[in-house]
Amino acid sequence: MSVYDTRRTMMVDNQVRPSDVTKFPIIDAMLKIRREAYVPDDKREAAYMGENLELAPGRVMLEPRTFAKMLDALDIGPADMVLDLGCGLGYSAAVLAEMADTVVALEQDEHLASEAEAILAREEVMNAVVLTGPLAEGAAKHGPYDAIIVEGGVGVLPEAIEGQLKEGGRIACLMMEGTLGTVKIGSKQGGRIAWRFAFNASAPVLPGFEATREFAL
Repeated sequence: MSVYDTRRTMMVDNQVRPSDVTKFPIIDAMLKIRREAYVPDDKREAAYMGENLELAPGRVMLEPRTFAKMLDALDIGPADMVLDLGCGLGYSAAVLAEMADTVVALEQDEHLASEAEAILAREEVMNAVVLTGPLAEGAAKHGPYDAIIVEGGVGVLPEAIEGQLKEGGRIACLMMEGTLGTVKIGSKQGGRIAWRFAFNASAPVLPGFEATREFAL
C-alpha cells in the first residue's frame, strides 16, 4: 500500500464518514479514485488535506468533506447522466463516473480541460467526457441532465443551467454571499427549481456565476 493509499483511507475515515456521509457508492468511489492524480504535481502532498486546493487562480478542487456531502445530497444513481460544471483537473468527474451512467464534465479553462481529458484517459475513466466552453452556458447539447453539480462558488445561477436540468432532476450549488457560503440542493418540479439548505461551505465564485451589483444614485 502506497502512502497515498493510506492517506486516501484516512481522508474517508477522518473527513467523509464523520460528516454523516455513509452511502456505499460515495465511500467506494472516494476510496478508489486516486485524488493525487488530479492535482498539479507540486501539490500532490496536499491532495488529501481537508481544505480547498487551488488548481489555478480563482479555481479550486473542493475539499473532500464539501464534495462528499454534495454527492450525498444529490443521491446520484447508476442510470443518471450528470453535468459536472467546473471539473478542474477531473477528480470530481472521475468520482461521479463511478456512481453514474455518464458524466459530462465542462471546464472553461483550456489548460485545465486539456489536462483533465488526459488524466481521465490515463486513469481509464471511460464514461466521462470533458468539454471546453463557458461554464455559465452549460452543455445543452448533451442534456437535459438527471443531476448537476457546480464545482465552485455561485453568486447567481445562470438561467441556461437551470434549463438543462431534467424535470425531477437535482442540482447542488455552493451559494456565496461575500466570504460566506451555503450549499443548497435544488429539485426541479413543474419547470421550476425548489431549493433547500444543506450545509455551510465556501469556495471562490466561478466565472460567469458572479452576482450582479446594483448601483443606486
